[in-house]
Amino acid sequence: MLKILLVALLAALAAGAAAAAVLTSPWWWLAAGPLILLVLVASYDLVQRRHSILRNYPLLGHLRFAMEALRPELQQYFIERNYDGRPFDRDTRSLVYERAKGTDAEEPFGSELDLYRPGSEYLTPSMAPRPVRTDPPRVRIGGPDCTRPYDMALLNVSAMSFGSLSGNAVLALNTGARRGGFAHDTGEGGLSEYHLRPGGDLVWEIGTGYFGCRTQDGGFDERQFAEKATYEQVKCVSLKISQGAKPGIGGVLPGAKVNAEIAQVRGVPQGKSVISPPYHRVYSTPRELVRFLARMRELADGKPVGFKLCVGSRREFLAVCKAMLEEGTTPDFIIVDGAEGGTGAAPLEFADNVGLPLSDGLMTVHNALVGVGLRDRIRVGASGKVATGSDLVKRLLQGADYTNAARAMMFAVGCIQAQRCHTNTCPVGVATQDDRRARAVDVADKSQRVERFQEATVKSALQIMASMGVDDPSALRPHMLLQRVDPHTVRSYAELHEWLTPGQLLASVPEDWAFDWEAADPDRFSR
Repeated sequence: MLKILLVALLAALAAGAAAAAVLTSPWWWLAAGPLILLVLVASYDLVQRRHSILRNYPLLGHLRFAMEALRPELQQYFIERNYDGRPFDRDTRSLVYERAKGTDAEEPFGSELDLYRPGSEYLTPSMAPRPVRTDPPRVRIGGPDCTRPYDMALLNVSAMSFGSLSGNAVLALNTGARRGGFAHDTGEGGLSEYHLRPGGDLVWEIGTGYFGCRTQDGGFDERQFAEKATYEQVKCVSLKISQGAKPGIGGVLPGAKVNAEIAQVRGVPQGKSVISPPYHRVYSTPRELVRFLARMRELADGKPVGFKLCVGSRREFLAVCKAMLEEGTTPDFIIVDGAEGGTGAAPLEFADNVGLPLSDGLMTVHNALVGVGLRDRIRVGASGKVATGSDLVKRLLQGADYTNAARAMMFAVGCIQAQRCHTNTCPVGVATQDDRRARAVDVADKSQRVERFQEATVKSALQIMASMGVDDPSALRPHMLLQRVDPHTVRSYAELHEWLTPGQLLASVPEDWAFDWEAADPDRFSR
Protein backbone atom coordinates (compact mmCIF):
# COMPACT_ATOMS: atom_id res chain seq x y z
CA MET A 1 0.00 0.00 0.00
CA LEU A 2 2.83 2.42 0.84
CA LYS A 3 4.40 2.05 -2.60
CA ILE A 4 1.06 2.86 -4.25
CA LEU A 5 0.68 5.95 -2.09
CA LEU A 6 4.18 7.06 -3.02
CA VAL A 7 3.44 6.63 -6.73
CA ALA A 8 0.18 8.54 -6.22
CA LEU A 9 2.08 11.35 -4.49
CA LEU A 10 4.58 11.45 -7.35
CA ALA A 11 1.67 11.63 -9.81
CA ALA A 12 0.16 14.51 -7.86
CA LEU A 13 3.45 16.39 -7.98
CA ALA A 14 3.72 15.76 -11.72
CA ALA A 15 0.17 16.99 -12.27
CA GLY A 16 0.85 20.11 -10.18
CA ALA A 17 4.03 20.91 -12.09
CA ALA A 18 2.26 20.39 -15.43
CA ALA A 19 -0.56 22.67 -14.35
CA ALA A 20 1.94 25.33 -13.29
CA ALA A 21 3.66 25.03 -16.67
CA VAL A 22 0.38 25.63 -18.49
CA LEU A 23 -0.97 28.38 -16.21
CA THR A 24 2.14 30.29 -15.14
CA SER A 25 5.47 29.62 -16.84
CA PRO A 26 6.75 27.04 -19.37
CA TRP A 27 9.88 26.72 -17.23
CA TRP A 28 7.82 24.39 -15.01
CA TRP A 29 8.09 21.76 -17.76
CA LEU A 30 11.68 21.21 -16.61
CA ALA A 31 10.20 19.74 -13.45
CA ALA A 32 6.97 18.32 -14.91
CA GLY A 33 8.69 16.35 -17.69
CA PRO A 34 10.97 14.23 -15.44
CA LEU A 35 8.15 13.76 -12.91
CA ILE A 36 5.77 12.48 -15.58
CA LEU A 37 8.48 10.09 -16.83
CA LEU A 38 9.05 8.81 -13.29
CA VAL A 39 5.31 8.26 -12.82
CA LEU A 40 5.13 6.24 -16.05
CA VAL A 41 8.14 4.12 -15.08
CA ALA A 42 6.82 3.53 -11.53
CA SER A 43 3.37 2.58 -12.84
CA TYR A 44 4.89 0.10 -15.25
CA ASP A 45 7.07 -1.34 -12.47
CA LEU A 46 3.96 -2.03 -10.38
CA VAL A 47 2.10 -3.95 -13.09
CA GLN A 48 4.94 -5.78 -14.91
CA ARG A 49 5.53 -9.43 -13.96
CA ARG A 50 9.11 -10.06 -15.03
CA HIS A 51 11.05 -8.52 -12.12
CA SER A 52 9.89 -9.17 -8.55
CA ILE A 53 12.09 -6.49 -7.04
CA LEU A 54 10.53 -3.79 -9.26
CA ARG A 55 7.02 -4.87 -8.26
CA ASN A 56 7.91 -4.40 -4.61
CA TYR A 57 10.26 -1.43 -5.07
CA PRO A 58 9.20 0.65 -8.10
CA LEU A 59 11.90 3.06 -9.27
CA LEU A 60 14.30 2.17 -6.43
CA GLY A 61 14.67 -1.36 -7.75
CA HIS A 62 16.37 0.01 -10.87
CA LEU A 63 19.39 0.90 -8.72
CA ARG A 64 20.10 -2.82 -8.32
CA PHE A 65 20.15 -3.35 -12.06
CA ALA A 66 22.39 -0.31 -12.45
CA MET A 67 24.89 -1.91 -10.05
CA GLU A 68 24.68 -5.17 -11.98
CA ALA A 69 25.67 -3.24 -15.09
CA LEU A 70 28.86 -2.18 -13.28
CA ARG A 71 29.85 -5.73 -12.42
CA PRO A 72 32.03 -7.28 -11.25
CA GLU A 73 33.35 -4.65 -8.84
CA LEU A 74 30.20 -3.16 -7.26
CA GLN A 75 28.07 -6.23 -7.87
CA GLN A 76 30.55 -8.52 -6.17
CA TYR A 77 30.73 -6.31 -3.09
CA PHE A 78 27.15 -5.14 -2.66
CA ILE A 79 25.01 -7.92 -4.08
CA GLU A 80 26.62 -11.30 -4.52
CA ARG A 81 26.91 -12.64 -0.99
CA ASN A 82 25.28 -15.71 0.48
CA TYR A 83 23.10 -16.04 3.57
CA ASP A 84 25.88 -16.10 6.15
CA GLY A 85 27.87 -13.29 4.54
CA ARG A 86 30.58 -15.28 2.77
CA PRO A 87 31.15 -14.43 -0.90
CA PHE A 88 29.18 -16.59 -3.33
CA ASP A 89 30.70 -17.27 -6.72
CA ARG A 90 29.66 -14.44 -9.06
CA ASP A 91 29.89 -16.44 -12.26
CA THR A 92 27.79 -19.28 -10.88
CA ARG A 93 24.94 -17.05 -9.78
CA SER A 94 25.00 -15.10 -13.03
CA LEU A 95 24.92 -18.38 -14.96
CA VAL A 96 21.84 -19.54 -13.03
CA TYR A 97 20.05 -16.27 -13.79
CA GLU A 98 20.95 -16.43 -17.47
CA ARG A 99 19.77 -20.00 -17.83
CA ALA A 100 16.54 -19.26 -15.98
CA LYS A 101 15.87 -16.34 -18.31
CA GLY A 102 16.83 -18.36 -21.39
CA THR A 103 19.73 -16.03 -22.23
CA ASP A 104 22.63 -18.39 -21.48
CA ALA A 105 25.48 -17.76 -23.90
CA GLU A 106 29.23 -18.22 -24.15
CA GLU A 107 31.46 -15.42 -22.89
CA PRO A 108 34.88 -14.74 -24.49
CA PHE A 109 38.36 -14.17 -23.08
CA GLY A 110 38.81 -17.43 -21.14
CA SER A 111 38.36 -18.52 -17.55
CA GLU A 112 38.69 -16.21 -14.55
CA LEU A 113 39.48 -19.15 -12.26
CA ASP A 114 42.92 -19.77 -10.79
CA LEU A 115 43.54 -23.14 -12.40
CA TYR A 116 46.71 -23.68 -10.36
CA ARG A 117 45.10 -23.13 -6.96
CA PRO A 118 45.40 -26.21 -4.70
CA GLY A 119 42.01 -27.88 -4.45
CA SER A 120 40.95 -26.92 -7.98
CA GLU A 121 39.14 -29.73 -9.79
CA TYR A 122 39.05 -30.62 -13.49
CA LEU A 123 36.92 -33.01 -15.51
CA THR A 124 38.92 -34.83 -18.16
CA PRO A 125 37.82 -34.55 -21.82
CA SER A 126 38.26 -37.47 -24.20
CA MET A 127 40.01 -37.59 -27.57
CA ALA A 128 36.93 -39.53 -28.73
CA PRO A 129 33.89 -37.53 -27.54
CA ARG A 130 30.40 -38.92 -27.93
CA PRO A 131 27.28 -37.38 -29.49
CA VAL A 132 25.27 -35.41 -26.93
CA ARG A 133 22.17 -37.25 -25.75
CA THR A 134 18.88 -35.55 -26.53
CA ASP A 135 16.91 -37.74 -24.09
CA PRO A 136 18.06 -36.98 -20.51
CA PRO A 137 18.46 -40.24 -18.57
CA ARG A 138 16.31 -40.89 -15.52
CA VAL A 139 17.09 -42.87 -12.38
CA ARG A 140 14.75 -45.70 -11.33
CA ILE A 141 14.15 -45.47 -7.57
CA GLY A 142 12.67 -48.54 -5.96
CA GLY A 143 14.35 -51.58 -4.47
CA PRO A 144 12.98 -55.12 -4.26
CA ASP A 145 10.54 -54.15 -1.47
CA CYS A 146 9.09 -51.23 -3.45
CA THR A 147 6.01 -51.90 -5.57
CA ARG A 148 5.60 -48.40 -7.04
CA PRO A 149 9.04 -47.24 -8.25
CA TYR A 150 9.67 -43.71 -9.51
CA ASP A 151 11.94 -42.48 -12.29
CA MET A 152 13.88 -39.49 -10.92
CA ALA A 153 15.42 -36.74 -13.07
CA LEU A 154 19.15 -35.98 -12.81
CA LEU A 155 18.38 -32.56 -11.25
CA ASN A 156 15.45 -31.78 -8.96
CA VAL A 157 14.21 -29.18 -6.48
CA SER A 158 15.77 -29.73 -3.06
CA ALA A 159 13.99 -29.44 0.29
CA MET A 160 12.54 -25.98 1.05
CA SER A 161 9.46 -25.73 3.26
CA PHE A 162 6.32 -23.67 2.89
CA GLY A 163 6.78 -21.26 5.76
CA SER A 164 10.39 -20.68 4.87
CA LEU A 165 9.26 -19.87 1.32
CA SER A 166 6.15 -17.97 0.35
CA GLY A 167 3.16 -19.71 -1.16
CA ASN A 168 3.84 -18.12 -4.56
CA ALA A 169 7.47 -19.28 -4.50
CA VAL A 170 6.34 -22.86 -3.77
CA LEU A 171 3.73 -22.63 -6.52
CA ALA A 172 6.39 -21.49 -8.99
CA LEU A 173 8.77 -24.29 -8.03
CA ASN A 174 6.12 -27.00 -8.27
CA THR A 175 4.67 -25.66 -11.51
CA GLY A 176 8.18 -25.58 -12.97
CA ALA A 177 8.74 -29.17 -11.81
CA ARG A 178 5.51 -30.28 -13.46
CA ARG A 179 6.36 -28.52 -16.71
CA GLY A 180 9.90 -29.91 -16.78
CA GLY A 181 9.15 -33.42 -15.53
CA PHE A 182 11.35 -33.38 -12.42
CA ALA A 183 10.68 -33.78 -8.69
CA HIS A 184 10.07 -31.20 -5.98
CA ASP A 185 11.08 -31.97 -2.37
CA THR A 186 8.58 -30.38 0.02
CA GLY A 187 10.96 -29.73 2.91
CA GLU A 188 9.86 -30.70 6.42
CA GLY A 189 7.09 -28.06 6.71
CA GLY A 190 4.28 -30.34 5.54
CA LEU A 191 2.18 -30.75 2.41
CA SER A 192 0.47 -27.47 1.51
CA GLU A 193 -2.00 -26.63 -1.24
CA TYR A 194 0.86 -24.81 -2.96
CA HIS A 195 2.70 -28.13 -3.30
CA LEU A 196 -0.37 -30.04 -4.41
CA ARG A 197 -2.30 -27.60 -6.62
CA PRO A 198 0.03 -27.48 -9.67
CA GLY A 199 0.34 -31.28 -9.85
CA GLY A 200 4.14 -31.56 -9.96
CA ASP A 201 5.86 -34.71 -8.66
CA LEU A 202 6.61 -34.48 -4.92
CA VAL A 203 9.11 -36.01 -2.53
CA TRP A 204 7.34 -35.58 0.81
CA GLU A 205 9.92 -34.91 3.51
CA ILE A 206 9.11 -35.87 7.11
CA GLY A 207 11.25 -34.20 9.77
CA THR A 208 11.51 -34.57 13.52
CA GLY A 209 8.40 -32.40 13.99
CA TYR A 210 6.32 -34.78 11.80
CA PHE A 211 4.50 -31.79 10.31
CA GLY A 212 1.46 -32.84 8.34
CA CYS A 213 1.35 -36.25 10.08
CA ARG A 214 1.67 -35.15 13.69
CA THR A 215 -0.16 -36.19 16.82
CA GLN A 216 -1.24 -33.57 19.35
CA ASP A 217 1.78 -34.34 21.53
CA GLY A 218 4.21 -34.08 18.60
CA GLY A 219 4.56 -37.74 17.69
CA PHE A 220 4.17 -39.55 14.37
CA ASP A 221 0.56 -40.14 13.27
CA GLU A 222 0.37 -43.24 11.08
CA ARG A 223 -3.20 -42.55 9.98
CA GLN A 224 -2.48 -39.04 8.71
CA PHE A 225 0.72 -40.19 7.07
CA ALA A 226 -0.94 -43.07 5.24
CA GLU A 227 -3.72 -40.80 3.99
CA LYS A 228 -1.40 -38.13 2.56
CA ALA A 229 1.34 -40.46 1.32
CA THR A 230 -1.15 -41.99 -1.10
CA TYR A 231 -1.82 -38.64 -2.82
CA GLU A 232 -1.11 -39.00 -6.52
CA GLN A 233 1.38 -36.12 -6.48
CA VAL A 234 3.50 -37.79 -3.77
CA LYS A 235 5.96 -40.05 -5.59
CA CYS A 236 8.49 -40.69 -2.79
CA VAL A 237 8.72 -40.18 0.98
CA SER A 238 11.91 -39.01 2.71
CA LEU A 239 12.66 -39.16 6.43
CA LYS A 240 14.91 -36.23 7.31
CA ILE A 241 17.51 -37.29 9.86
CA SER A 242 19.70 -34.19 9.60
CA GLN A 243 20.23 -31.11 7.45
CA GLY A 244 23.54 -30.07 5.96
CA ALA A 245 23.77 -26.54 7.31
CA LYS A 246 22.74 -27.49 10.86
CA PRO A 247 23.02 -31.23 11.51
CA GLY A 248 22.02 -32.29 15.00
CA ILE A 249 19.72 -29.39 15.87
CA GLY A 250 16.08 -28.64 15.14
CA GLY A 251 14.51 -25.59 13.59
CA VAL A 252 12.46 -22.79 15.13
CA LEU A 253 9.54 -21.01 13.46
CA PRO A 254 8.64 -17.92 15.54
CA GLY A 255 5.03 -17.68 16.67
CA ALA A 256 4.55 -14.42 14.78
CA LYS A 257 5.02 -16.35 11.51
CA VAL A 258 2.66 -19.20 12.45
CA ASN A 259 -0.47 -17.86 10.84
CA ALA A 260 -3.68 -19.85 10.40
CA GLU A 261 -2.56 -21.34 7.08
CA ILE A 262 0.84 -22.53 8.30
CA ALA A 263 -0.72 -23.85 11.52
CA GLN A 264 -3.17 -25.93 9.48
CA VAL A 265 -0.48 -27.30 7.15
CA ARG A 266 1.90 -28.22 9.97
CA GLY A 267 -0.73 -29.37 12.46
CA VAL A 268 0.38 -26.97 15.19
CA PRO A 269 -1.34 -24.22 17.25
CA GLN A 270 -1.62 -20.84 15.56
CA GLY A 271 0.52 -18.02 16.93
CA LYS A 272 2.84 -20.25 18.98
CA SER A 273 6.51 -20.82 18.17
CA VAL A 274 7.18 -24.20 16.56
CA ILE A 275 10.34 -25.96 17.70
CA SER A 276 11.51 -29.06 15.85
CA PRO A 277 13.39 -31.41 18.19
CA PRO A 278 16.92 -32.42 17.19
CA TYR A 279 16.07 -36.14 17.28
CA HIS A 280 13.34 -38.53 16.12
CA ARG A 281 10.88 -40.25 18.41
CA VAL A 282 10.27 -43.13 15.99
CA TYR A 283 13.69 -44.75 16.39
CA SER A 284 16.67 -44.76 18.73
CA THR A 285 18.87 -47.46 17.15
CA PRO A 286 20.00 -48.27 13.59
CA ARG A 287 17.80 -51.36 13.59
CA GLU A 288 14.74 -49.36 14.64
CA LEU A 289 15.47 -46.83 11.88
CA VAL A 290 15.56 -49.55 9.22
CA ARG A 291 12.35 -51.11 10.54
CA PHE A 292 10.59 -47.75 10.61
CA LEU A 293 11.56 -47.02 7.01
CA ALA A 294 10.05 -50.37 6.02
CA ARG A 295 6.88 -49.46 7.95
CA MET A 296 6.69 -46.11 6.16
CA ARG A 297 6.89 -47.87 2.79
CA GLU A 298 4.06 -50.17 3.85
CA LEU A 299 1.92 -47.20 4.95
CA ALA A 300 2.75 -45.39 1.68
CA ASP A 301 1.31 -48.29 -0.32
CA GLY A 302 4.67 -49.41 -1.69
CA LYS A 303 6.03 -46.03 -2.82
CA PRO A 304 9.80 -45.45 -2.55
CA VAL A 305 10.97 -44.48 0.93
CA GLY A 306 14.37 -43.18 1.96
CA PHE A 307 16.16 -40.88 4.35
CA LYS A 308 18.25 -37.72 4.18
CA LEU A 309 21.29 -36.93 6.31
CA CYS A 310 24.41 -34.86 6.59
CA VAL A 311 27.08 -37.51 7.13
CA GLY A 312 29.08 -37.36 10.33
CA SER A 313 30.34 -40.61 11.86
CA ARG A 314 31.25 -43.30 9.33
CA ARG A 315 30.83 -45.86 12.12
CA GLU A 316 27.19 -44.87 12.64
CA PHE A 317 26.39 -45.19 8.95
CA LEU A 318 28.06 -48.60 8.85
CA ALA A 319 25.86 -49.58 11.79
CA VAL A 320 22.81 -48.72 9.67
CA CYS A 321 24.26 -50.84 6.85
CA LYS A 322 24.65 -53.78 9.23
CA ALA A 323 21.05 -53.31 10.35
CA MET A 324 19.90 -53.40 6.72
CA LEU A 325 21.74 -56.69 6.20
CA GLU A 326 20.37 -58.30 9.34
CA GLU A 327 16.80 -57.07 8.81
CA GLY A 328 16.82 -58.05 5.14
CA THR A 329 15.32 -54.75 4.01
CA THR A 330 16.70 -51.44 2.78
CA PRO A 331 15.49 -47.93 2.02
CA ASP A 332 14.98 -47.21 -1.66
CA PHE A 333 17.14 -44.08 -1.62
CA ILE A 334 19.44 -42.01 0.58
CA ILE A 335 19.90 -38.27 0.11
CA VAL A 336 23.30 -36.97 1.21
CA ASP A 337 23.22 -33.32 2.26
CA GLY A 338 26.52 -31.47 2.32
CA ALA A 339 27.61 -29.34 5.27
CA GLU A 340 28.13 -26.47 2.80
CA GLY A 341 24.39 -26.38 2.09
CA GLY A 342 22.73 -23.03 2.76
CA THR A 343 19.82 -21.94 4.91
CA GLY A 344 18.75 -18.65 6.41
CA ALA A 345 18.15 -20.27 9.80
CA ALA A 346 21.44 -22.00 10.64
CA PRO A 347 23.82 -20.90 13.42
CA LEU A 348 27.03 -19.74 11.77
CA GLU A 349 29.24 -22.08 13.83
CA PHE A 350 27.19 -25.08 12.68
CA ALA A 351 27.28 -24.01 9.06
CA ASP A 352 31.06 -23.62 9.21
CA ASN A 353 32.16 -26.45 11.49
CA VAL A 354 29.72 -29.37 11.81
CA GLY A 355 29.21 -32.22 9.33
CA LEU A 356 31.05 -33.54 6.27
CA PRO A 357 31.14 -31.58 3.00
CA LEU A 358 29.06 -33.11 0.24
CA SER A 359 31.99 -34.75 -1.60
CA ASP A 360 33.21 -36.58 1.51
CA GLY A 361 29.70 -37.54 2.58
CA LEU A 362 28.84 -38.89 -0.86
CA MET A 363 31.97 -41.02 -1.10
CA THR A 364 31.43 -42.36 2.43
CA VAL A 365 27.84 -43.44 1.72
CA HIS A 366 28.60 -44.79 -1.76
CA ASN A 367 31.58 -46.86 -0.61
CA ALA A 368 29.81 -48.20 2.47
CA LEU A 369 26.86 -49.40 0.39
CA VAL A 370 29.18 -50.92 -2.22
CA GLY A 371 31.23 -52.59 0.51
CA VAL A 372 28.20 -54.33 2.03
CA GLY A 373 26.81 -55.32 -1.38
CA LEU A 374 23.68 -53.13 -1.21
CA ARG A 375 24.55 -50.37 -3.65
CA ASP A 376 22.43 -51.82 -6.46
CA ARG A 377 19.31 -51.71 -4.24
CA ILE A 378 19.68 -48.11 -3.02
CA ARG A 379 19.86 -44.93 -5.09
CA VAL A 380 21.90 -42.01 -3.75
CA GLY A 381 20.88 -38.38 -4.16
CA ALA A 382 23.19 -35.40 -3.59
CA SER A 383 22.15 -31.97 -2.34
CA GLY A 384 24.48 -29.07 -1.57
CA LYS A 385 25.46 -26.21 -3.90
CA VAL A 386 24.57 -28.02 -7.12
CA ALA A 387 24.06 -25.18 -9.59
CA THR A 388 25.83 -26.03 -12.86
CA GLY A 389 26.26 -28.92 -15.25
CA SER A 390 29.81 -29.46 -14.02
CA ASP A 391 28.55 -29.61 -10.41
CA LEU A 392 26.11 -32.30 -11.47
CA VAL A 393 28.73 -34.39 -13.28
CA LYS A 394 31.15 -34.15 -10.34
CA ARG A 395 28.50 -35.40 -7.91
CA LEU A 396 27.73 -38.36 -10.17
CA LEU A 397 31.46 -39.16 -10.29
CA GLN A 398 31.65 -39.00 -6.50
CA GLY A 399 28.92 -41.57 -6.00
CA ALA A 400 25.51 -39.97 -6.57
CA ASP A 401 22.80 -41.21 -8.92
CA TYR A 402 20.96 -37.88 -9.08
CA THR A 403 21.13 -34.38 -7.59
CA ASN A 404 18.92 -31.80 -5.88
CA ALA A 405 19.34 -28.02 -5.90
CA ALA A 406 17.88 -25.52 -3.44
CA ARG A 407 19.74 -22.23 -3.65
CA ALA A 408 20.02 -22.30 -7.44
CA MET A 409 16.28 -22.97 -7.70
CA MET A 410 15.66 -19.98 -5.43
CA PHE A 411 17.76 -17.87 -7.79
CA ALA A 412 15.60 -19.09 -10.67
CA VAL A 413 12.49 -17.97 -8.76
CA GLY A 414 14.03 -14.54 -8.20
CA CYS A 415 16.08 -14.67 -4.97
CA ILE A 416 18.78 -11.97 -4.88
CA GLN A 417 20.41 -13.11 -1.59
CA ALA A 418 19.32 -10.07 0.37
CA GLN A 419 20.02 -12.03 3.60
CA ARG A 420 16.56 -11.26 5.03
CA CYS A 421 15.17 -14.80 5.08
CA HIS A 422 14.76 -14.71 8.89
CA THR A 423 13.12 -11.26 8.99
CA ASN A 424 10.00 -11.89 6.87
CA THR A 425 10.97 -8.86 4.75
CA CYS A 426 12.37 -10.57 1.64
CA PRO A 427 12.43 -7.78 -0.98
CA VAL A 428 11.46 -10.09 -3.86
CA GLY A 429 8.75 -12.09 -2.06
CA VAL A 430 10.52 -15.47 -2.14
CA ALA A 431 11.28 -16.08 1.55
CA THR A 432 8.43 -14.30 3.33
CA GLN A 433 4.89 -14.80 4.56
CA ASP A 434 4.02 -11.14 3.93
CA ASP A 435 1.32 -11.37 1.25
CA ARG A 436 2.09 -7.88 -0.05
CA ARG A 437 5.69 -8.85 -0.72
CA ALA A 438 4.91 -12.39 -1.93
CA ARG A 439 2.62 -11.08 -4.70
CA ALA A 440 5.77 -9.88 -6.48
CA VAL A 441 6.52 -13.52 -7.41
CA ASP A 442 4.63 -14.03 -10.66
CA VAL A 443 4.02 -17.78 -10.77
CA ALA A 444 3.63 -18.04 -14.55
CA ASP A 445 6.90 -16.25 -15.26
CA LYS A 446 8.98 -17.77 -12.45
CA SER A 447 7.81 -21.33 -13.13
CA GLN A 448 9.09 -20.97 -16.70
CA ARG A 449 12.43 -19.84 -15.30
CA VAL A 450 12.61 -22.87 -13.00
CA GLU A 451 11.85 -25.16 -15.94
CA ARG A 452 14.42 -23.46 -18.18
CA PHE A 453 17.14 -23.54 -15.54
CA GLN A 454 16.70 -27.25 -14.86
CA GLU A 455 16.56 -28.12 -18.56
CA ALA A 456 19.63 -26.04 -19.44
CA THR A 457 21.67 -27.40 -16.52
CA VAL A 458 20.92 -31.04 -17.35
CA LYS A 459 21.71 -30.30 -21.01
CA SER A 460 25.04 -28.78 -19.93
CA ALA A 461 25.81 -31.90 -17.87
CA LEU A 462 25.08 -34.13 -20.86
CA GLN A 463 27.32 -31.98 -23.05
CA ILE A 464 30.16 -32.26 -20.53
CA MET A 465 29.73 -36.04 -20.28
CA ALA A 466 29.74 -36.33 -24.08
CA SER A 467 33.01 -34.37 -24.20
CA MET A 468 34.40 -36.93 -21.74
CA GLY A 469 33.44 -39.80 -24.06
CA VAL A 470 30.46 -40.81 -21.91
CA ASP A 471 26.82 -41.00 -22.98
CA ASP A 472 25.38 -42.40 -19.74
CA PRO A 473 26.11 -41.50 -16.09
CA SER A 474 26.81 -45.16 -15.28
CA ALA A 475 30.01 -44.93 -17.37
CA LEU A 476 31.52 -42.15 -15.24
CA ARG A 477 34.56 -43.24 -13.23
CA PRO A 478 36.63 -41.61 -10.43
CA HIS A 479 39.72 -41.30 -12.64
CA MET A 480 37.82 -38.82 -14.82
CA LEU A 481 37.91 -36.16 -12.09
CA LEU A 482 41.28 -34.58 -11.25
CA GLN A 483 42.24 -32.43 -8.28
CA ARG A 484 45.28 -30.18 -7.94
CA VAL A 485 47.04 -31.19 -4.72
CA ASP A 486 49.69 -28.46 -4.85
CA PRO A 487 50.95 -26.03 -7.52
CA HIS A 488 52.97 -28.84 -9.14
CA THR A 489 50.88 -32.00 -8.56
CA VAL A 490 47.56 -33.24 -9.93
CA ARG A 491 45.90 -36.50 -8.86
CA SER A 492 42.69 -38.22 -9.94
CA TYR A 493 39.92 -39.15 -7.52
CA ALA A 494 40.82 -42.77 -8.19
CA GLU A 495 44.27 -42.07 -6.72
CA LEU A 496 43.25 -39.72 -3.92
CA HIS A 497 40.43 -41.79 -2.43
CA GLU A 498 39.80 -45.44 -1.59
CA TRP A 499 37.03 -47.08 -3.61
CA LEU A 500 35.63 -50.38 -2.27
CA THR A 501 34.57 -53.28 -4.43
CA PRO A 502 31.14 -54.95 -4.11
CA GLY A 503 30.93 -56.97 -0.88
CA GLN A 504 34.47 -56.10 0.20
CA LEU A 505 33.45 -55.25 3.78
CA LEU A 506 31.88 -58.69 4.10
CA ALA A 507 34.83 -60.60 2.66
CA SER A 508 38.09 -58.81 3.43
CA VAL A 509 37.79 -55.49 5.28
CA PRO A 510 40.35 -52.88 4.16
CA GLU A 511 42.66 -51.69 6.90
CA ASP A 512 41.35 -48.14 6.78
CA TRP A 513 37.79 -49.34 7.33
CA ALA A 514 38.49 -52.13 9.84
CA PHE A 515 38.16 -50.17 13.10
CA ASP A 516 34.85 -48.50 12.16
CA TRP A 517 33.44 -51.72 10.71
CA GLU A 518 34.21 -53.76 13.81
CA ALA A 519 32.84 -51.06 16.14
CA ALA A 520 29.62 -50.52 14.14
CA ASP A 521 26.68 -51.93 16.14
CA PRO A 522 23.24 -52.31 14.51
CA ASP A 523 21.62 -51.96 17.94
CA ARG A 524 23.11 -48.63 18.99
CA PHE A 525 24.49 -45.41 17.59
CA SER A 526 27.97 -45.45 19.09
CA ARG A 527 30.74 -42.93 18.50
